[in-house]
Amino acid sequence: MQIESLKVFCDLAETGSFTKAGQLNGITQSAVTQQVHALERRFKALLIERSNKRFRLTREGEVLYQFGKQIANSYESLQYRLQEVKNVVSGTIRLAAVYCVGLYDLPPCIRRFLKSYPTVNLQVRYRHLDEVYEDVSGNAADLGIVVYPAKDSRLEIVPLRKDQMALICHPQHPLAQLKTATLQALSGQKLVGFPGGSPARKALDRALREQGIEVQYVMQLDNIETIKRAVEIDAGVAVVPPSTVAQEVTARTLAAVTLEDESLQRPVAAIFKKDKVLSPAMRQFLALLKES
Repeated sequence: MQIESLKVFCDLAETGSFTKAGQLNGITQSAVTQQVHALERRFKALLIERSNKRFRLTREGEVLYQFGKQIANSYESLQYRLQEVKNVVSGTIRLAAVYCVGLYDLPPCIRRFLKSYPTVNLQVRYRHLDEVYEDVSGNAADLGIVVYPAKDSRLEIVPLRKDQMALICHPQHPLAQLKTATLQALSGQKLVGFPGGSPARKALDRALREQGIEVQYVMQLDNIETIKRAVEIDAGVAVVPPSTVAQEVTARTLAAVTLEDESLQRPVAAIFKKDKVLSPAMRQFLALLKES
């Protein structure tokens, strides 16, 4: 029996999908099935119930998953410990990041990391917030970068920073003359914002409600790029992180006014599974994210 087979089985148990387990291990769905059959022959027990197209571990399968996960993690820890002894930082990091951080804030950090550790294979995917949680929870990503982190018993949350927000508007808008402002500046304004269910929208609405500020939402858009385009045609004002509009402010197609209210700060965090064994490369990357 190989430890790799145990890892495949554990990934299958966690994802409930032969296809996903194969993708996580770089093998075909058929190969996953063959490895499960080999384990069943080895332990002389049925590990998975496959009736009615439903996936469920048998009692023996649950036991194998519990002990197999410990063995796979211990083996991974051994590999990483040997790397540390040799002072080697290498391997692969699969990173999933929300668009609003990945596109605007991560690139300088990635360049700095790869310059220090050129042998690390850093794979970055830009995802919607819920997809980042799915990737990390389903082992499709080692680390995730999220905003407004939500508590999850399966995940470890590493706070990275809090971003002060900015009010953006057309350069000819009356508010464009200000350098800083309070949330009261939004009173009575036409607002372009995210949809009501998004964490950013909830945070803004809560801050407005607490201060008794009324605004008129004229557009609800699901990404910062379209929000910026709407503000550029003077459809309304918006509240976004300053880093996302640096290019437009330089080009003078938008004006940005720093909002002083601490209640509007956007928390950014890294997430990973609590049972995840972090390689030296992953720990170095997390350290760099905190520093940056």
